Amino acid sequence: MNRTRMVAYSSGSLAAALAYQAFGTYVMFFYLDVVKLSTALYGLGFFLYGLWNAVNDPLFGQLSDRTRTRWGRRTPYIALGALPLAVAFYLVWTPPFGPDQMGALFAYFLATIFLFDTLFSLVILNWTALFPEIARTLRERAEVAAWREAFSIIGLILGIALPPVIYGALGWRALGILFGLLTAVSLAVAVWGGRERPEFSHDRPLGLRQALGHTFRNRSFVTIVLANTFIQFAFIVLTATVPFYVKYVLGGGGMETSIMLGATFVMALPMVYGWAGVAVRRGARWALMASTVLFAVALIPFAFVRTFVGGVVTTTLMGAGLAGLIVLVNILIADVCDEDELRTGARREGMYFGVNGLFIRLAISLQALVVTGLLHFGGYDAYLPVQPDTAILAFRALMTAVPIAALVLTWLCLRAYPLHGARLEEVRSAVERLHAAKAAARS
Repeated sequence: MNRTRMVAYSSGSLAAALAYQAFGTYVMFFYLDVVKLSTALYGLGFFLYGLWNAVNDPLFGQLSDRTRTRWGRRTPYIALGALPLAVAFYLVWTPPFGPDQMGALFAYFLATIFLFDTLFSLVILNWTALFPEIARTLRERAEVAAWREAFSIIGLILGIALPPVIYGALGWRALGILFGLLTAVSLAVAVWGGRERPEFSHDRPLGLRQALGHTFRNRSFVTIVLANTFIQFAFIVLTATVPFYVKYVLGGGGMETSIMLGATFVMALPMVYGWAGVAVRRGARWALMASTVLFAVALIPFAFVRTFVGGVVTTTLMGAGLAGLIVLVNILIADVCDEDELRTGARREGMYFGVNGLFIRLAISLQALVVTGLLHFGGYDAYLPVQPDTAILAFRALMTAVPIAALVLTWLCLRAYPLHGARLEEVRSAVERLHAAKAAARS
């Protein structure tokens, strides 16, 4: 795989991060504060959305694995879904109803967020599932993963920082148009870069029950998906708590929050390439365990930092470890897909990345319970300009003890991950022979 195609395929990460980050960050503000949708209806809509969001990834993964077309299994979903996804993103920000038609507004809100999430899951899951297939060696996978996460960080920063500028100057409709177009163009480039291997379209697909059984009985996958669940939980707890920590512990505001989070990603952007190099030299499992330790250690100063400068220094250090966490997990899942192919005879990236997506949704739900629970028991009161000492302690715990505990569990899961060393080399050699046999059978 040449570098031009690596970069082209990886640019799809810009679309994924840009669209979903803008949606996740601003859809609540738009529908509650701008459009004036009832808070109760908004909560009901997102509850229903969450249920669908939790189950659609494995279902779409199985659908993708069983698809057979002349253009491949994944490419049609990306190529044909990119423009509808862009239109769905646009529709989210252009409701034709106001608060005087609350029922119609709610129906429109529910329909558009379901449409957006359905298309997003279908397109991005298939784009993600291409990764283990098109990047065959550890070196290729490490380089592609680094490029992917670099684009992802850029998309994340743009998805958070640009919308207020756009809707402030041009309106929300312009936001939908501009980000929708960027999403579609990015995915079009990614389709060109991610060429499928035709021999895998002839694999015999598994039924849903059989596919789920093989997936959850795979020890390598179970350990890495649990590790990733704890990683996602730790990161989401941190990002959810930072605004509270900045406001009530450091005495800052929205600008200071943006600077602290921005410092993390500014550090992470170049470090993704560093961790990719470590993965090639020492192995992806070793590199992920090392980045887990580094990330956990970087959180310790949050227990006693009292100034904004100290907070920025800490979040900057945090970015060095975070880069490893976000770039290395998919390399290990790709190895799991190789191991699974030896057992089942089929490439099943769709199911594996789909179930991984399901567990990420569970991490998000668990984070909400833990954060709100600790704030409640800490005595947090949104109407108080100065929070009690117990609430300050809760903020510090959410920035240190809680994510560090999750990262310890991550490290233990990785310690138990069996697909490394001699076993991994055996799998790689056997997969090369299997792929050669499949290619020969097709020709």
